[in-house]
Amino acid sequence: MLSSKQREYLANCSHRWNVKTGATGSGKTYVDYLAVIPKRLLALRGQGAAVLLGNTQGTLVRNVLDPMREIWGGELVGTVSSDNTARLFGRRVHILGADSRKHVARLQGMTIEYAYGDEITTWHEDVFQMLKSRLRCPHSCFDGTCNPDSPEHWFKKFLDSDADIFCQNSTIDDGVLPPEIVQQLKAEYAGTVFYDRFILGKWALASGLVYPFVANDLDAYCLHGSTAGMDGQFWVSIDYGTHNPCSMGLWCVQAARAVRLKESYYDSRKTRTQRTDEEHYTALEELTRGYYIQGVVVDPSAASFIETIRRHGRYMVLPAENDVVNGIRTTATLLQSGRVLLHENCTDSLREFKTYSWDDKAQQDKVIKENDHAMDDIRYFCVTVLAQVYRWAEWRR
Repeated sequence: MLSSKQREYLANCSHRWNVKTGATGSGKTYVDYLAVIPKRLLALRGQGAAVLLGNTQGTLVRNVLDPMREIWGGELVGTVSSDNTARLFGRRVHILGADSRKHVARLQGMTIEYAYGDEITTWHEDVFQMLKSRLRCPHSCFDGTCNPDSPEHWFKKFLDSDADIFCQNSTIDDGVLPPEIVQQLKAEYAGTVFYDRFILGKWALASGLVYPFVANDLDAYCLHGSTAGMDGQFWVSIDYGTHNPCSMGLWCVQAARAVRLKESYYDSRKTRTQRTDEEHYTALEELTRGYYIQGVVVDPSAASFIETIRRHGRYMVLPAENDVVNGIRTTATLLQSGRVLLHENCTDSLREFKTYSWDDKAQQDKVIKENDHAMDDIRYFCVTVLAQVYRWAEWRR
């Protein structure tokens, strides 16, 4: 059964631009792959192309095509072929990413009869501007969804323009999630800008401390006493630095929870001596002495240090996922849900939590690049390792 918000959208999505913004889990995308996209594709007149765009082709497949296929079956919802198209309800549809300026060329020259957009606020603005110029049939239209972002985001400015737009906004309480899940999500996002955006559906500015709930109650996120004999899988996360500090953390993962057992934090500005990659590697060996390490997750821009680790052949090294804002959101969720603890001896991490802040002068989400080195290595670990372990544990349930 459709929610009142979903029925409202179906009754009003007759404009050139039809957009649903709002909270996570409010049913924005479900009504699209259940009804909106099939209806639009079946109504095509053959006067232009049909295009589905997402942050990347992979996220679009995961968010839209896969669940749509579960409802309608493989005969009506095909898979993406090597030419970036799929057969959907008998129509050839272009399946494209939109996160980079390079995707502009894929739209250039097209006449687009229908376009659908997933996660629009994650797109590169140039892709959206090109899309606008390609919707040039008299009856061309667009359906799309997004979570809110900064009030200064380029897409918010478009929504506030005088274009022919139907824009529907939802909170998490307008959605279809079970009440217990809603309460869990509210607890996990509490105290962060993501609560305003993903729970209340507001276009909110990121300002103040990034993790205020940790800074205001450090003891709740600390493990006290001895860690001797602690069992689990051991990982290391590293934010590499030469002029800037180099931060390394040793983690013990137990089920879907992780404890930062100890850390190495070297600030060359304080010591007035820069370390070489080999000296950083020696610090890594010292940090991990006595532990079997599953893998080392490293800042992906640290190519020379990654090569140094690989050359020694002792550790498996993984370049970290480095989407900052998404990483902060994931880290905040894991912290709030009690899945990340830090031993009391991790003093540099605890110090950075008290000062790590958003740049409230920036037009889009951006952190102040100070006191952020342990914060970066913690984020690398949470996104690249712990979030995957957590999803696996949830799947096994």
